[in-house]
Amino acid sequence: MTESGRNVLFVVMDTVRKDHLTPYGYHRPTTPGLDEFAEEARIYENCVAQAPWTLPSHASMFTGLYPSDHRATQEDPYLPEDISTLAQSVSDAGYATACYSSNAWITPYTRLTAGFDSQDNFFEVMPGDFLSGTLANLWQKVNDSDRMRKVANRLVELGNDVHEYFAGAEGADSKTPKVVDQTIEFMGENEEFLAFVNLMDAHLPVFPPEEYREEFAPGVDPTEVCQNSKEYNSGARDISEQEFDDIRGLYDAEIRHIDAQLTRLFEWMQRNGKWEDTTVVVCADHGELHGEHGLYGHEFCIYDPLVNVPLLVKDPGLEPGREDRTVELLDLYHTVLDATNARALGEPFDETRSLLSADYREFADGEYGFVEYHRPVVELKQLETKAGEAGITLAEDSRYYSRMRAARRTDGKYIRNERIADEAYRLDDDPGETTSVSPEDDEVVAEVEATLAAFEDRYGGDWDSMDVDGDGLDEMSEDAKARLQDLGYME
Repeated sequence: MTESGRNVLFVVMDTVRKDHLTPYGYHRPTTPGLDEFAEEARIYENCVAQAPWTLPSHASMFTGLYPSDHRATQEDPYLPEDISTLAQSVSDAGYATACYSSNAWITPYTRLTAGFDSQDNFFEVMPGDFLSGTLANLWQKVNDSDRMRKVANRLVELGNDVHEYFAGAEGADSKTPKVVDQTIEFMGENEEFLAFVNLMDAHLPVFPPEEYREEFAPGVDPTEVCQNSKEYNSGARDISEQEFDDIRGLYDAEIRHIDAQLTRLFEWMQRNGKWEDTTVVVCADHGELHGEHGLYGHEFCIYDPLVNVPLLVKDPGLEPGREDRTVELLDLYHTVLDATNARALGEPFDETRSLLSADYREFADGEYGFVEYHRPVVELKQLETKAGEAGITLAEDSRYYSRMRAARRTDGKYIRNERIADEAYRLDDDPGETTSVSPEDDEVVAEVEATLAAFEDRYGGDWDSMDVDGDGLDEMSEDAKARLQDLGYME
């Protein structure tokens, strides 16, 4: 094995909220496997995701950077070529690297998979070469121009639609068993490895296997509940509390399926000598809302059910137990570099950001986690479509069009909103974030707001400079326009 380095299994349970996992006190038995894993792992109660959705959250884990620095957002949905990834560093250290995922954002077209030698991603499971080839070619074209991002957004919207088609209804089999099979095969073939997996089961639309549906949502037909968050958020469709209960049941069933597949993976590792000396990270990239704050899904806000995510880490040098200190998902970049003893090709290794270090979080503002949410242009397009179909006009001075930033520590949180009033909460007294508190009336909130302001000074507080105008269509080649016509995006 690489000198003093360990193997790493890095698991992201996409869209899984912390309070639906039994190690975090959930009343339903969604994760008996993680319960057993938690006996060997460190359980982090206050892990902060750097964004409430996949692309920037993964980019932060893969680069050790905040979204304003790595710039992979819906306003620019592509990790720049000049930013090196965790996988590139670990691969350069001599490890075999693999990424198995069915998430439309974790593909070569967003450059999140740079550095992974072996990969199976969303577009590779699409039918035929036409779609993959077209998207691969066109994605690079549209991201080569600063004025073509609306086109890129349309392509990712297509990816989301295709995901819904292949994940839905007749219950097309979950890709998770295949992901686990691929991971087992990869581990079996390599002595030194970094294996990254993203499991999409809990992401809308949810069509859990019948076995778990009967346990957690008996009698619920997935085709009869609202599976499109934009219909609800736009006001085009109402969802009763009973329907949200049904949705939560289906969601729990999907989490139970993830847990069963992770248990299968862990048991194989234990039987085959891949467990004891392997660092295992299990987290979520973001959570999900089921009607809280009048919202569904994981768009248009940065409340705690989305950004206070689960994180469990097993490492030979890490003492099992619970950790109440604030941690951040971007710290996993440094943690994996530490575990593998890999030399950082990009963001320098910071010992105080490795969970494995005795000096962990011993830096200025180490008790804070920071969140950034750039304008959700892809989600807006879908939301506006649903609203338009229902004859609803969305107010531009609303949360739907607002960029957001937050600073969070264990007792308080401040949310800076672009187009609506800022929000602040005393999380120790109001963990549900129901009553906003003014910094003028609360010393804790005042301290958190001041820390957020300093963060904004460091990472760019000028939202106006981020505005993206034009759709870039006039600059496109005739070949690119023809491809868009084939995909149905141009007349």
